[in-house]
Amino acid sequence: MSLARVRKLVTVVEEVHREMGREIAPPTRKAAAVAVVENPCAGRFVEDLEPLIAIGEELGAILGRRAVAALGISPGQAESYGKAAIVGEAGELEHAAAILHPRLGKPLRKAVEKGAALVPSAKKTGGAGTAIDVPLGHKDAAFVRSHFDAMEVRVADAPRAAEIVVAVAVTDSGRPLARVGGLTKDQIKGEDGLR
Repeated sequence: MSLARVRKLVTVVEEVHREMGREIAPPTRKAAAVAVVENPCAGRFVEDLEPLIAIGEELGAILGRRAVAALGISPGQAESYGKAAIVGEAGELEHAAAILHPRLGKPLRKAVEKGAALVPSAKKTGGAGTAIDVPLGHKDAAFVRSHFDAMEVRVADAPRAAEIVVAVAVTDSGRPLARVGGLTKDQIKGEDGLR
């Protein structure tokens, strides 16, 4: 039985084929899987946010798998990831934190195979149509600068006042034409999530 009361699921894939007049081959690709869910704590102060924490765990698996599938890759081919949430006006920022932080990461890491690095995150409150940039970083090594990026996500009719928009983004590559140095993906050891 699902814990999250989902009103809508949205999946978006972005491909960059050309940048600064240069062909990007293969194209860089990002996918965002988004759920619009009912906020069970909307409209009141709730001390124990376990219901939202459990929803986050469930959505980490669902959205992680959907984003990987949208790219048409195996979990091990995912290179970077990120998560974000927008809480409607009848909720509070801590509701987004409850969904994103305690348990969403573990099933997301399973969906992308490994995931030694911290999952970058963003959260905000807003009304229907509010956009959020889902921050991205390499899934196994935080210092891979070519994968510092973001993907904007927006659902035209969400979040409504008593809803939360939850987004997971996954890529199969870094930025197009990345050239600011730092650790390269072929140098990753992935032992501590940093290098």
